[in-house]
Amino acid sequence: MRVVALLLFLFRGFSKMRVHVYYLCMNERKELIQQLFRQHYRQMYRLAILLLHDDAESKDVVHDVFAQLLSDPRPMREESAQAFLLTCVRNRCLNLMRNRQIQERIQHLYRLDLETAALSERQLSEEAEGLADAVGLLQPPVCRTIIVRHFRDGLTFSEIARELQVSKTTVYKHLRRALESLREHLKTPKHP
Repeated sequence: MRVVALLLFLFRGFSKMRVHVYYLCMNERKELIQQLFRQHYRQMYRLAILLLHDDAESKDVVHDVFAQLLSDPRPMREESAQAFLLTCVRNRCLNLMRNRQIQERIQHLYRLDLETAALSERQLSEEAEGLADAVGLLQPPVCRTIIVRHFRDGLTFSEIARELQVSKTTVYKHLRRALESLREHLKTPKHP
């Protein structure tokens, strides 16, 4: 805290009195945060455990919330502190869970990429031809259109929805249905 006050004096031209007041305010803030920690830690930790099911990650989340409070100069009202702290914990947990899901998807795609790389050029070409034929046979035709517009043309769900004058949810559902159908097509054994 003292370093920050001295830097403000040095770089921003704060007067000695202003630096002293800032330093006192930061000490009061630190005491307030320590008090909030003692009062709300258990409840914050329980919420994190409930969402994450991991002791170490839960402790890290609660620690991160308090570390952010220490570095954030904005004032905080004591009467709304509990709700604010629990909301911060919930949001950090949700961010952590979202990041975890993204990492799992990336690992899954990486494994799929490795499996694809293991296929011979001929096998890959045959599967691609079979998939192209299956795309041509997709029913209803809107599924075919969505697959082509998304994968060949690179359009987003929003762009496709606007073009077809349907909702993004409808686009997603048709895309999901089409992908399921194509996966089934790839699973069925080919008879020469």
